[in-house]
Amino acid sequence: MKILDKYLIKQFLQTIFFGVIAFSLLFVIIDVMENLDDFIDQSVPYHVVFHYYLVFLPDMIKLMTPVAVLFGALFTVGRASNLSELTAIKASGISMYRFMAPFFVTTLFISLFSIYFAGYIVPMANQTKINIERNYLNKGFSSGGTNLFFQDSKTRIVNISYFDESQEQANRVSVQNFDNNDITKMVSRIDAAKMVYDSTKDDWTAFNGTQRTFDSTGQKINYFNKKVISTLNFTPEELVKKQKKPEEMNLAELSDLIKTQKLAGNDPTSTLIEYYSRFSFPMASLIVVLFGLTISANKRRGTVAAQVGFNILATFIYLVFMKVSEAFGKNGALDPLLTAWFANLLFLTAALINLPRVRQ
Repeated sequence: MKILDKYLIKQFLQTIFFGVIAFSLLFVIIDVMENLDDFIDQSVPYHVVFHYYLVFLPDMIKLMTPVAVLFGALFTVGRASNLSELTAIKASGISMYRFMAPFFVTTLFISLFSIYFAGYIVPMANQTKINIERNYLNKGFSSGGTNLFFQDSKTRIVNISYFDESQEQANRVSVQNFDNNDITKMVSRIDAAKMVYDSTKDDWTAFNGTQRTFDSTGQKINYFNKKVISTLNFTPEELVKKQKKPEEMNLAELSDLIKTQKLAGNDPTSTLIEYYSRFSFPMASLIVVLFGLTISANKRRGTVAAQVGFNILATFIYLVFMKVSEAFGKNGALDPLLTAWFANLLFLTAALINLPRVRQ
């Protein structure tokens, strides 16, 4: 590696680091201002708020990395141009393609790491973040709604508003049993305020509820404070998996969810888009750098304000195309793979068209 390569990579990485920290903290501050009333109203402890934004950062870092990489590339090239370093580099016989090589190689490694970061580290942080929202901000479920609705057996359907993983407790539970010979006919129903799992006996215990039994004479209602239900087939581990949102799942779990949805006959389009986006969005760093450098390399000089302005404009255009393609994809107008990669392919095409025009 030449001294010039080391110099450019150092300047590039320093600017990326500054950009990631600055952009991420900016979004954190905006989110704090937006949610401050909720934290105060719910009397959330300060250490919980700090923990919330600590696990909020990885998602922001994931989103801001392509922006920071583009900013780092443009700022480094602009600085080299303003200090006449770019002129000296060209005068020494180094082509613009060779000059841009350290940026591409460095960004390639950043993109590969970002795939792992977005695929495993961010979902892990999102789990903690969403749990805090559920437990302290009452977000993620409503008093009249249900988070989990699934078939436990051929004749049994279970509704659970929210499952607390830490206590292995299901809240606002409904267990509906149907006739073996006529699955449209309900034979009994249990509604309980909560249901707790006993790992030693491998069964569930319902608290503060009612049991309704239906037959030809009508319905019978039995109120109970505590009732053991040993016929349920699911475990807390299965409920945790069912309750997870796609943003809480890593790549392996998303792949399993897609297979499950296909086997169940459900539409996996949204999950497929999320899965492919875990690869396409990290690779956006490489593509936007190629796009940005091919444009900035044709300019003799550029102020910092101009570089920042171009960075914001390019990011805005990228996000617009990403959101538009996502809308078409979820409506079935675009293939999920094409949906995830549409914005990248568009920017890559623009970069390849402009690449031969780069002045040597």
